[in-house]
Order: sequence, then C-alpha cells, then structure tokens
Amino acid sequence: MRSRSAFVPLVSIIAATGLLAGCATSSGAPATSDEADAPAQITYVGYGGDGQAAQIEAWQKPYTASHSNVTFVNTSPPDVAQVKAQVEAGAVQWDVMAVAPYAAEQNCGTLFEKLDLSAVDTTNLAPGTVGECYLGNWINATPMAYRTDAFPAGEGPATVADFFDTSAFPGRRGMVTNLQNGILEYALTADGVKPDAMYPLDVDRALEKLDTIRDDTTFAPNVGALQQAVSADQVDIFFLPDSRLVPLLKENDDITIVWDVTVTSLNAFAVPLGSTKKDAVEGFLASVVEPDQAAQISELLGVAPVNTAAKPELDEYASQVEVNGKVNTGQTILQDIDWYAKNFNEASTKVTTWLAG
Repeated sequence: MRSRSAFVPLVSIIAATGLLAGCATSSGAPATSDEADAPAQITYVGYGGDGQAAQIEAWQKPYTASHSNVTFVNTSPPDVAQVKAQVEAGAVQWDVMAVAPYAAEQNCGTLFEKLDLSAVDTTNLAPGTVGECYLGNWINATPMAYRTDAFPAGEGPATVADFFDTSAFPGRRGMVTNLQNGILEYALTADGVKPDAMYPLDVDRALEKLDTIRDDTTFAPNVGALQQAVSADQVDIFFLPDSRLVPLLKENDDITIVWDVTVTSLNAFAVPLGSTKKDAVEGFLASVVEPDQAAQISELLGVAPVNTAAKPELDEYASQVEVNGKVNTGQTILQDIDWYAKNFNEASTKVTTWLAG
C-alpha cells in the first residue's frame, strides 16, 4: 500500500527542462487605477537556462498579457551576497529573485522586503508557501535514481540505505552538496532516522554517515553539474531533482527512479530590500500561485505545484517524477524552513569543512 507523509513545513531549489506551450491567464493583486496604469519594468532574477525560460512562459507572458503596463527584464543567477552588496550600497537593481525560503527568513527586513501578500488566496496552498518575506512558487523533489544499465534487471538499489551500501551495490555515487537537495536528510535516513524524527537535524551524525561513501561519491557543487555527470554515465546511483530528471528521461537515458524516502523543498521568490517595484512585484507574485499558473509550471518542469487546486496535465516524462502522484510509493520529507532559517549557516559551514577535509 502506498504510504506518504508530510511531517514538517517546507523549504527550496530550482530546475530546468524543455518547454511546452503555455496559455494561462492571471489576475494578480488588486490595484488602484493609478497603480494599474503606472508602467513598471521588473528585473527578474532566476537560475537561467530552460528553467527560467519555462517561468517566462508560465508566469511572465500571461501576466504581461493582462497587465500591459508591466514588463520584465530577465537576468541570472540569484545570489544573496549580491543582494547584500546592492542593499549596502543603496543601489538595489533587482526587483524579484528566486530564493530559498530560509534565506529570505534569515534576512527578512534586512536584505529582503516584508511583503503584503493579502491578495494571495491561501485556501489551497501547501503549508509554508506564504512567509513574511517570501512566497513559494513550486515544490522540488530530489528522488534517488540509478542508471538501469549499471545493475542487472530487478537487482538495482531499492532504498536510501542501498545508496550507502557500496558492497551490495558497487558503483559511483552522485550527490549535490547544496543542503536544499537533501544531502543531510538522506544520510540520516540511511543511518536509521525516521522521517517524522528528522528535525532537528543531527549534522555531525549525517557527516559521519557520508564518510562511509566519501571515496565512492561525486559531490557536485550544483544540480547542473550532477545532471551532466549522469548524462555522461559518470555516476551510477544519484539523487537529482525532478526537474533535472525530466530532460534526462526525454533524452532516452535509461534511468530507474526509486521511491523510498524522498526529500522535497520549496522554491520561492523574495524582493530585495529597497526595490522601487515592490508593489508591482506583489501583484505578480499573487498570480504565480493561482491554479492555472501552478499547473503550467508543473507541466513544463515536472515540479510539484504549491496550489493543491492545480490540475497539471503531465506528459509521460513528468509523470514519472510526480512526487504527489501515484508513482510515489514511499514517504516524503518536507524540509523544515524554521530549522534551516536558524541553523543554515552553521550546517553549511560544517558541510563545507567536511568536503574540504
């Protein structure tokens, strides 16, 4: 029987893949007549590539179609350090950027604006979608997968624990070092920690478990690097976000996705402190979580919608990574925004030191 659990609030990461056509409409936040007519050019900071192109299709084009006074200038990549530099210099150039929710919460009111999201209908939104200084836009899943040609049929790894069992399942491993992709949660899962007992994270215990596979694992600095390693057959077993698995599946890579325990995270938007376009951005953000837009980004990227009323029509590839669908026969850990907001810096420093050791 399928068993799935959501134990804690959510947190975040991004994605990429091919595009499909989009035709949703959006209403956005209410505005006065003067506000509605005032021109606003919003500088939008995403992660580039096909992922940002999908956001243009799913979110920006529908919004500008119904708000002719609003235009977007796209750039990448998002960087909290850049925001800090802009804020301190009193020269804020960015208006909205992709961000991990805990980063927005850590710097709420100092680097990021407190948002008026009263126009957002929260009825069907996933827990944690609306924060004081952020709004979630999709949920990423980072399931375990393996190259089918690396293991005899029916004899591939079936659990997170198998990823850490190099004797029974020899081969090169692949993990992303970004904490948003579950490197700590997966290590603790393999060490016997249950999903409902995951937080607070025992970082030292997780690193001790990672020590057992250090020599067999490629620790990629970002999801793009690991996706390339998978495509080049440089790793056999790996944890990779849903939106990065979809293009591999479309390229006919022979991959088996394992649904045991899967870590998910919330991707979000925040407004750099001092942006003169804050009101315009708030209207745009309200549109992003509407059912049509939430469904369309899921269709384009294979990510899970933050709005449970969204009804994405997934193709044969995206449906294989649908963490909220029937394909997921395991359990789901939703990253805890509050824990990460309080402990990210210390945890990140420990992981960085361990990687360099």
